[in-house]
Amino acid sequence: MANNTWKIARRSNAQLPLVIVLALAVVLVLLGKSQSGLFDHARMRITDLMAPTLESVRAPVRGFNRWTGSIDELFTVYQQNLALKDENARLKQWRNVAVVMEGRVRHYQDMLHAVPDPDINTVLARVIGRASRPFLQTMILDAGTAHAVKPGEAVVDSRGMIGRIYLAGDHTSWVILLSDLNSRIPVTIAAADGKAAALQAIMTGDNTAMPMLDTLSDSVILRPGDQVVSSGDGGLLPPGLPIGTVVGGPGAYRVTLLADPASSEDVEVLAFRKPAEALPPASISELPAVAAGLPPASAAIAAPAAPPAPVAAPARPAATPLPQMPRPAGNISASVQTSPIVAPPPGNGNE
Repeated sequence: MANNTWKIARRSNAQLPLVIVLALAVVLVLLGKSQSGLFDHARMRITDLMAPTLESVRAPVRGFNRWTGSIDELFTVYQQNLALKDENARLKQWRNVAVVMEGRVRHYQDMLHAVPDPDINTVLARVIGRASRPFLQTMILDAGTAHAVKPGEAVVDSRGMIGRIYLAGDHTSWVILLSDLNSRIPVTIAAADGKAAALQAIMTGDNTAMPMLDTLSDSVILRPGDQVVSSGDGGLLPPGLPIGTVVGGPGAYRVTLLADPASSEDVEVLAFRKPAEALPPASISELPAVAAGLPPASAAIAAPAAPPAPVAAPARPAATPLPQMPRPAGNISASVQTSPIVAPPPGNGNE
């Protein structure tokens, strides 16, 4: 009997902790549903307390990883250094050639009395946004009319032309990119080898990364790699701005742009204005004939004579008063009036 009583008490004591655990679980679930942010706050507080410990433990691991990574990068940096030295040497050679060619071109211009190129003023701006309105591909700059930015001016970066100013506000401006559907600019296509003559074309965007070349005749054959630059037709864009290279085949020529608008941060706005042509001078000694070395005219051009003064019409003689007939004597009614006697026209006396 005593053994059975001990077994029952033992079984009840074993089930008691299980009931307590289930009750606590139910309480925790109810608390979690009623106060969902309680555990999040607790987790954040624990993380804040453990942050210094985690940083101190992570510092040696980070230093070891950096040291092992620097060993791998050491060989890469060495190879890049050799490549940069070789490129720097070749650039110095090209720089010397450019200096010599610049002096030669200046000498030829002096000999030919060439007209110098118009000045190009630049405004440095920063890209502050990109939008799909009013066009599909648009860029926003932090320069406007307060910085002398005007619509139509070219926008370039360090690699090439990006687009044109479409709308200019006081302190911001919108740029329509070359790849946009509404972009059309005149370009010049120069052969990569420099042997073929330059060709004129129109580059049109179609909302793809590579604009198309339009207005080319069917007989024109381009080569992949031909250089595309701005032609300057119309006097709005400067000539010679690098744009890209030709790709594709006949009937489907496209241009691979040098500049990438998606990665452009600092750009330049080019204010290109051709000087207005002066009117011919009024002085005969400064006419183009004299400037060209021809002898001036021997006699001055006579001024046209003044028209004669109109002749006054002859004065009309005054009319001769007609003789008055004497009134007859007698009592004549006052209502009867004597009509004047008109003199007959002068005759020849033969009537």
